[in-house]
Parts: sequence; C-alpha cells; structure tokens
Amino acid sequence: MMNPLSFKYELEKKEPRSNDGGTTRGASVKEFPVSVGIAGVSMRLQPGSMRELHWHANAAEWAYVISGTVRTTIIHPDGKSYTDNFEPGDVWYFPKGYGHSIQATGTEECHFILIFDNGNFSEDHTFSITDFISSVPPEIAAQNLGLSLEEMAALPQKEAYFAAGPVPDEMSAMAMSRPEESNIELTSLHRYPLHAQQPRIIPGGGLQRMVSAKEFPISKTMTGSVLELLPGALREMHWHPNADEWQYYISGQAEMSVFLAEGAIITEQYNAGDVGYVPMGAGHYIKNTGDSVCKILIGFNSGTYESIDISEWLAGNPKDVVETNFGLKEGEINKFPNHQLFIQP
Repeated sequence: MMNPLSFKYELEKKEPRSNDGGTTRGASVKEFPVSVGIAGVSMRLQPGSMRELHWHANAAEWAYVISGTVRTTIIHPDGKSYTDNFEPGDVWYFPKGYGHSIQATGTEECHFILIFDNGNFSEDHTFSITDFISSVPPEIAAQNLGLSLEEMAALPQKEAYFAAGPVPDEMSAMAMSRPEESNIELTSLHRYPLHAQQPRIIPGGGLQRMVSAKEFPISKTMTGSVLELLPGALREMHWHPNADEWQYYISGQAEMSVFLAEGAIITEQYNAGDVGYVPMGAGHYIKNTGDSVCKILIGFNSGTYESIDISEWLAGNPKDVVETNFGLKEGEINKFPNHQLFIQP
C-alpha cells in the first residue's frame, strides 16, 4: 500500500507573490501538510526593495542569507532599536512579535531563507504597518502620526508588503551608534556570521556549520545548520529527540528516507530548491546522490541541538548487547563502527 505522506516540497517551483522588487514563496503546513512544527519562506529582494515594517504574532523568525546583502531593523518591547547589515552566510533571529523590516542593499538581488518555529505560520498571523495604519479610521491614524487628513490620503491605502526605494546606506547602522559603540563587532545581538565559523570537517565526507542558542543567545527557539556532503557521502542514520527538522536544498542532489516505525519508511529524491521535513524523533538519513557537493540549510525548532546517531549508539553498548540484538556470528561485531561517524564518506 502506498503511503500518502510526502516529506518533500518543491518550494522554488511554486508561483511567487511578487511586487515592487520583491518575491516570496512560502511553505507552511497548509501547502506542506507534514510540516506541522516549522514553516519556511524563500524571499528575494532587488536592491532598495524592502519587506516592509511588520511583525509575526505566532512565530519567531530565523534567517540565512544565500546571496546578496541586506539590512534589517528591529524594535524591542523596551523601546530599543537595532540595525544590522548581512552578507551571504549570515544568520538573523527575531523573537515572536517583535517589529522588523528587511531591505536589500548593494547592487545585486538578495536571496535569503526564512524559517519559522511554527508550521501554522501564515500571512494571517503577520501584521504589516501599512495594513494597520490604513485599516483604522483616518482621523485616528492622522492623530497618531501627526498628519492632516489630506496627508493621510497620500499614504498607502492598503498593505504594501514590499516597498521599492533607493538603495540604503550600509553605514547607517554605524550612524545610529553612540561614539563609544562605533566599533561594530562580527556578532551582534541579532546577527551571527555562520559562514565565518570554523566548520566541523569529516575528511572525504563533508562538513557542518551549526549555530544554536549556545553560540547565538537570542535564538532561544531555533538552531540552524549548513551541511555540505561530498558526492556519495552519507549523513548517517540518526534522529533528533527534541526538535523537528526543516531542510532547504541549496545545491546538489540527495536522497532522504524518513522512518516512521512499524516498517513505515518514505524515501524521496531532492534537488536544489526543494524543501524536506523530518518530524521530531523520526529516524532519517541524507545521502548525496549527485556528482557535486550537496549543500543543505537545516533548521530545528529548538534552541538546543540534540542528535542521536546510529554509529554512536551501537558503539556505546556492550558488545554482547549488539551481538544478541542482531544475532551476530562470532567476529561480526568487529565490523561495526566503534565511534560516531556523523558523515560516512
């Protein structure tokens, strides 16, 4: 009997929402039914184009920049505002309900992936500033903003969502700082330079860069990872006991199987632009089936990273336990891994 579940969604083949220099493609549980714990968005902005000031009522936002440069702003409930500039390989995190904006800088398109810690994330729970202001009685908005009714009529009369404008000055973040704060650090409250991190390297197999709340304290509800597998390499059979896993395939090709217990396993093939999902606790592996590096962005809906790998589990048991479990013949146990493989070349 064919299992109707699919843990694959071809995100970049979806018709985008597009206007004023921006495009967005989303995958929530509505479009991708198995993705109950995490949702994701692929967004592209042309230079100067802005995802307008907005906030998310039901999810925190974690992002990874694939190409181009971008500037973000955010306001905290204590009234403090923060402005940061991002390059490829950088990560940001915005807590649930905090107002923020995203605007492309530089001279080329900026492409980034947004990951939300709630599969039910949707535009129904996203609130834009133009939508808010244009929805209240004009005299209320005019009083709030200090404008006349005539001036109010010149503002957007519905949600803008994207707004096109001049390319911003990337030094504006420094201009907002007091003199004693002018030395901009590599890592800030909302920015983590993941690509600058020394990776975990498995010779002949690939590498991993990872950022959790341990390295990026504000990211209390999410962990992110970039995994690179060499041709033929296998991210070994494992599971995550504390989080769901959401994947965006940046480049290459791969096979993933998701094990759901009682003999149920679903195997699918992934290409660049596809999204994969693994429920919390479900066993899985990822194998590079192409002839080039397979690069995968992975998000987890927990600020703490936990993984149990098959090789490490078996190696941690007395040999007689493994021999009895598998009915091994004498000497066969010595062929099993005696340490964690993580990635098998």
